[in-house]
Amino acid sequence: MSPHRSRRKSWLPALLSVALCGALPASAECPTVPTAWPTEVWPEAREEVASVRAAQLQALEEYAFTLVGKDEERKGVRTDGLLLIHKGRIIYERYGRGFDAGKRHLSWSMSKSFTSALTGLAVKRGAVSLDDSICKHVKATRQDNCAITVRNLLEFASGLDWREDYENGGTHQTSSVLAMLYGEGRKDMVAFISAHEQQEKPGTSWRYSSGDTTLLAGVLDAALRPSVGREWPWTLLLDVLGMKSATWERDAKGVIVGSSYLHATPRDLAKLGFFYLNDGCWEDTQVLPEGWVARSTQVSAPIKLKSYERGTDDVQGWHWWLNRPIPGVQEALPWPSAPEGAYAARGHWGQSITVIPSKQLIVVRTADDRDGSFSLDRLLKLSLAVVEGLP
Repeated sequence: MSPHRSRRKSWLPALLSVALCGALPASAECPTVPTAWPTEVWPEAREEVASVRAAQLQALEEYAFTLVGKDEERKGVRTDGLLLIHKGRIIYERYGRGFDAGKRHLSWSMSKSFTSALTGLAVKRGAVSLDDSICKHVKATRQDNCAITVRNLLEFASGLDWREDYENGGTHQTSSVLAMLYGEGRKDMVAFISAHEQQEKPGTSWRYSSGDTTLLAGVLDAALRPSVGREWPWTLLLDVLGMKSATWERDAKGVIVGSSYLHATPRDLAKLGFFYLNDGCWEDTQVLPEGWVARSTQVSAPIKLKSYERGTDDVQGWHWWLNRPIPGVQEALPWPSAPEGAYAARGHWGQSITVIPSKQLIVVRTADDRDGSFSLDRLLKLSLAVVEGLP
């Protein structure tokens, strides 16, 4: 699979407005942005903040950038980049281990939240409906998997018997995700995923699955490519946000690997957070359907019913990790140091884009964590201390 890079200029496509079948609440007009839109460049206030938050920044850096042991041992917290954006301005930025502001980083499963946004754009265009069968758009290897809908994929509720085992868990030979990314699945990921058997009726249980997201990307590709072209992710979203560094790998059929393989700089990754912080608006245009952000960041229905292999910090909406309780299931917040209502795109080895709406704060981290010692809650606590009291 080879990375793809778009070199076209950013532009806002004309998007058709369609109803979302009662799935979304209404939203107000686009919020007023306190600074300029960061399509081309982010406004900055690093020097001003450094002069009044020296102690708080030192505490943040001591946690995020203090390596343990030799680098090749891969122990402790291994931050490659850390970016804090407060009220639309970069107030802190630092890189480690050979990275800098101009270098792309593999986002791993943060890609899933971008695929969620692309789903919203496809719904707004009328190219897909949340209740479409996947077989309206792609051919399923197993016919019974035509019962799976776009909504089911968006909620990790396909019901497929999927094994999301990585390098430190399970048996490599039985890992669905490793077979998809590195084995036989690379040839045609839609065919590989849809060949899995059903374990539960679609919509009745939650299971984190890179297969669900990549199958969703295949559905979007089939629905959007005829009218928008092969580069639809750039045309509809990445170019709109000015993500000039973005590359996204594809399988052998030419479909983006929606679960895993988006590469971009932290400054460009942060634009998804700013996009969602501003209710899916960009340059004062409502790009996502009204209410899409609000609905995406509410606890999904299937996770309230039944879950497979869910940890206490695994609370999800539509491909976003949420700092919310699960009614009737779990009262504790996944990140108790952060306000309820925060949400994040998260990826393997410590990648994250965290949005804290009540503080107008976006925290982006790229990393190479391997031993499980990193705490997103602690990082957010230290980041919130930096912005406490700032105008």
